[in-house]
Amino acid sequence: MKIIVTSIFVQDQDKALEFYSEKLGFVKKLDVPMGKFRWITLVSPDDHDGTELLLEPNEHPAAKEYQKKIFADGIPATMFGVADIHKEYLRLLENGVKFTMEPTKMGEVTIAVFDDTCGNLIQIAQK
Repeated sequence: MKIIVTSIFVQDQDKALEFYSEKLGFVKKLDVPMGKFRWITLVSPDDHDGTELLLEPNEHPAAKEYQKKIFADGIPATMFGVADIHKEYLRLLENGVKFTMEPTKMGEVTIAVFDDTCGNLIQIAQK
């Protein structure tokens, strides 16, 4: 068994697709109409057959509440691994990404946290 899709709640699928593809550099894999919404997944540009990130509409009241509360408490919704966190941090800053935590060493891992503009904090990490 392996993880093939993981999802993140977003307030606006179009805005999220733009942010995750244009600012972060992920590649759109699927964009399928599903009634009022779409099944939109992205993958790493380095692994087109890897785990897909689903941009899940936060339409359900529980999803909205969950998203609001973890954001307010400063809890990242997910984590992405990077090879060189300082290089990635600078690249994302240049792309206009707003960080709430700059690269910080925590034991064997260095992490940074940014706002995805779609209701989430996202953590990047380098082991």
